[in-house]
Amino acid sequence: MTTYVVTVPGTFLEAPPEGAREELVRALRPVDPQGTEFGEAEELDILTVYEGTPAFSLRLEVAADTKKAAEVTARELSAAALRTAGIPETSTSLGEPVITGIASD
Repeated sequence: MTTYVVTVPGTFLEAPPEGAREELVRALRPVDPQGTEFGEAEELDILTVYEGTPAFSLRLEVAADTKKAAEVTARELSAAALRTAGIPETSTSLGEPVITGIASD
């Protein structure tokens, strides 16, 4: 298994409910890339919302056998966290996950 840092881009098609962003970060805390050497060095945040736009990025630490498996897992984790945060699937659009780092243990 390899540990990957994966970025999942997205767009809020509707404004998230009050407190949903904080809940989203809490839901993703177990896969926070800050726990990796790469994430700490790059000062990666789980959630980045680009001011003045509806765009956002989620950065996750994922253990997988292949890059493709890491991307699929990251997308699934992102979708599940959005649901947990009370953000309906119809109010967001997730882009294609991208490997942004391979973390060393």
